[in-house]
Amino acid sequence: MKQRIQKYILLVAIAFTLLHVGCTKSVDLQPVNELSDASFWKSPDQFKLAANEFYSYLVSFGNVLYDGPHSDIRGDLTTYRSPFSNGTNALSSTDGNWNFSRVRAVNYLLDRAASYPAPADIARYVAEAKFFRAYLYFDLLQLYGQVPIVDKVLSINSPELMAPRNTRDEVVDFIVKNLEEAIAVLPPENAILAPDKGRISKGAAQAFLGRVALYEGTWQKFRAGNTRANALLDKSVANSDAVLTGNLYQLFAPAVLGDSAQKYLFILEDEKSNPAGINKSANKEYILANRYSFTQRQVRNNVTHTWLGAGTTKKFADMFLCQDGLPVEKSPLFQGYAQTRSEYINRDNRMRYTMMIDSSYYWDNELPGSRITWASDAADIAGSRGRHNAATGTGYQTQKWGSERRLQDNEEGYDWPVIRLAEVQLNYAEAVFERNGIISDADLDKSLNLVRNRVNKTMPKLSNALVTANGLNMRTEIRRERNIELFLEGFRVDDLKRWKTAETEMPMNILGIKWTGTRWQTRWVVSGNSPYPVDANGNLIFEGSRVWAQKNYLLPAPTQQIQLNPNLAPNNPGW
Repeated sequence: MKQRIQKYILLVAIAFTLLHVGCTKSVDLQPVNELSDASFWKSPDQFKLAANEFYSYLVSFGNVLYDGPHSDIRGDLTTYRSPFSNGTNALSSTDGNWNFSRVRAVNYLLDRAASYPAPADIARYVAEAKFFRAYLYFDLLQLYGQVPIVDKVLSINSPELMAPRNTRDEVVDFIVKNLEEAIAVLPPENAILAPDKGRISKGAAQAFLGRVALYEGTWQKFRAGNTRANALLDKSVANSDAVLTGNLYQLFAPAVLGDSAQKYLFILEDEKSNPAGINKSANKEYILANRYSFTQRQVRNNVTHTWLGAGTTKKFADMFLCQDGLPVEKSPLFQGYAQTRSEYINRDNRMRYTMMIDSSYYWDNELPGSRITWASDAADIAGSRGRHNAATGTGYQTQKWGSERRLQDNEEGYDWPVIRLAEVQLNYAEAVFERNGIISDADLDKSLNLVRNRVNKTMPKLSNALVTANGLNMRTEIRRERNIELFLEGFRVDDLKRWKTAETEMPMNILGIKWTGTRWQTRWVVSGNSPYPVDANGNLIFEGSRVWAQKNYLLPAPTQQIQLNPNLAPNNPGW
């Protein structure tokens, strides 16, 4: 019986299919586990080809903009209902995320590399493999906490097939070790030749280690105290700082695009996709991207029609500061909610390029509806999709990820930012603050304020004086910048979990626009009534009765896996 179970596990582990991952011939190859040892692993080029498969493991549109464990759909800032967002997900027998087949593929390359006669010639691809092993284990850590560490190729008789889960600390240490070994070998961005652009760089590995260490450092800080947290936060600061001081990346902010650079960054293609005709070569912000192309590798998800006009929430809208750097509840510049457009006046410019404003003109990928002159002139407006009617859903909609150029559904060719410089800058500021309880203005200026002022040239910087003078909270303001900048990029749910604030934020009602006593009350009515229930403050309640239990901080290990290997028990707390 035990042998049959072991064979089953092995078959599951090796049954995976290669995805088409790149825009050049170098990324097309057989899956690693289908390669013949007799004819392969004989040259550095073959190791390179094998490593190319791992790039298909990178997160992308399908993982984040649609339902998935890191998707914003499972959070509290969008209107997509999910059992994972309202706390009603149940124990399951299977879960595709509990998957070690990709770990096996990475281990297979590392196993073959161990006997290669000229290790220096393949050191770069070994380092890439270690990066991806860390990448895969960080995903498992975020979802399940404790998981088995498998660092070699297993046979059907390997005792590790029946091993218990490793502790959370052991998993984190394993991830860090792999990343630090990769960082020591990987080339810096400016040493990567043009044919290899897009491969893992030293900066990408440092940035990712900064993310990992911030995640686990704050997870530990808000649960178990600072002993282990401080060492991890130090590691986050050091690695994020190495990326920032290396000066090999820069925020996307072409002067010709002005404030709209924030919008067009995310829909940048080599075809004309913005008023200035700037293409992907101008984007030095993406440190690591899942790369797509209209001509060679289309996204193949209906991104524009899914997210242009998709619902977001009052909570998100209220996060945007006013142009004086103060939140809506404190700023004299805030124009209130009385009119359908009033709350967008004098706000952070990211608000009008992330969200859609009632009665403004917008474009999409349809004909008519897409851009004609790209000048927002009469001809362009005549070809637009018309004035936006926000009287639907919550009354708040997003335009992030929506193309404006004419193309068929599913044919978008913009890249997915796996890691971008803005995140690293925000990681640095948060890690410094959480490590020390304070952050200097100099540290804010080299990190968070660059993100904040990218498209807000006259907005006051975040500073200790601004916080003190206006009764603000530095932690709240640091998190605010992160929530706004990284919206719909797959961070919100994991951030709430590591901050241990999901139990407070997630059960909150999903609210829409202020309806009572505003222009909405006469503009948007259903049989003389509000379209949804209204709370005591006159705001629409789009979804209520949300819950969040302590068990929801981690997913349960699938029960089928525990049946196959009883040593994986007990399951995660509460399950």
